[in-house]
Amino acid sequence: MSLSFRPIRLDDAGTLPLWRRPVSLLFVMAFAMPVAFATWSALLNNFVIEAAGFTGVEIGWLHTVREVPGFLAIGVIALIMFMREQVLGVVALLLLGAATAVTAWFPSLGGILTITMLSSIGFHYYETVNQSLQLQWIEKDKAPQTLGWLMAAGSAASLLAYGLLVVTWKSFDLSYNFVYLASGGFTAAAALFCLLAYPQFEAPNPQLKRLILRRRYWLYYLLQFMSGARRQIFTVFAAFMMVERFGFEVHEVTALFLINFVAGMIFAPLMGRAVARWGERRALAFEYVGLICVFLAYGGIYYLGWGVVLAATLYVIDHMFFALAFALKTYFQKIADPGDIAPTAAVAFTINHIAAVFLPAALGYLWVTSPGGVFLLAAGMAAASLSLALMLPRHPAPGNETVFSRLMPAPAE
Repeated sequence: MSLSFRPIRLDDAGTLPLWRRPVSLLFVMAFAMPVAFATWSALLNNFVIEAAGFTGVEIGWLHTVREVPGFLAIGVIALIMFMREQVLGVVALLLLGAATAVTAWFPSLGGILTITMLSSIGFHYYETVNQSLQLQWIEKDKAPQTLGWLMAAGSAASLLAYGLLVVTWKSFDLSYNFVYLASGGFTAAAALFCLLAYPQFEAPNPQLKRLILRRRYWLYYLLQFMSGARRQIFTVFAAFMMVERFGFEVHEVTALFLINFVAGMIFAPLMGRAVARWGERRALAFEYVGLICVFLAYGGIYYLGWGVVLAATLYVIDHMFFALAFALKTYFQKIADPGDIAPTAAVAFTINHIAAVFLPAALGYLWVTSPGGVFLLAAGMAAASLSLALMLPRHPAPGNETVFSRLMPAPAE
């Protein structure tokens, strides 16, 4: 392996072997991250119930703690003053892997919350930087398709992790400790490989290294806020419902996740083509209409007594609709000034996690009295997101950020 830390311009990266090019690095990281995160997610609900006796209240607090680093993702702006974005992203990925590896060593409320905070710092700072690098390194005309393939790579990694869990969990009587060590260790090793094997890539547009909030990005900010609020209900309570209400065991929850990611591998590239053809407005509107229906049906499980087969089907459909969320990335890529991508990625991640800091804990208390009410609230959030999505123009561009842009003078920044 030939190590090189000399910065290489993106325009010159085409002379490198295919496996050492910028998009190849994005694919390696896209594959490595879900191995740790997907395993953590698959085991989480069973682990916390068995090891620490969690109820809806504790699981709500755990996810609130997990989302605090996302709310503080704005700190990326300070860190990139002293560290290259690419290095920061890889170091954050390393932290995610290392923290995941030792999760089972702390089987108590305090221990689980602490190790969750550390892994979450790695996850959220990696995701913030990764989103920025994707939008800087991928050409606009190729972005929807490439982002779709990156999502498919992540789904493949999750599929591998879940497939191994389904096949081996009961057959080999695996422990939580072994699985966490193996999955987290793989991600940490992949991060070290990325740190040592790839040169530093120099994007053509220097990024602003200060906090920026631009009025012309207001619709993007609102869509990010609603996305974060809505996602929490799916992430926290949909999987928890499968364990609490229907008694799913580890291998059953993992099998459900497995189906999700098979669907993701198949449909993510197709969704990339759909966004390129339909445009972001139609893609996001389709996603939000679908989510309204799914969340209302989730409520029917509690209010109408619908069964486990429907619940599992809804969970898979729900996951597939969320895969269209990358249309929000390509919308921003089209309207952004090139130098705004890194600082706005950090700001957007913070906005995305405003609701995440308080919503899981608050809804944890609602959950113990009215689980169906949680999903009806999510349907309302999806409806609000739909109304916002309809404000996107057919052809987003700087100066044409919303359907109202041509009716108003350009605001002073």
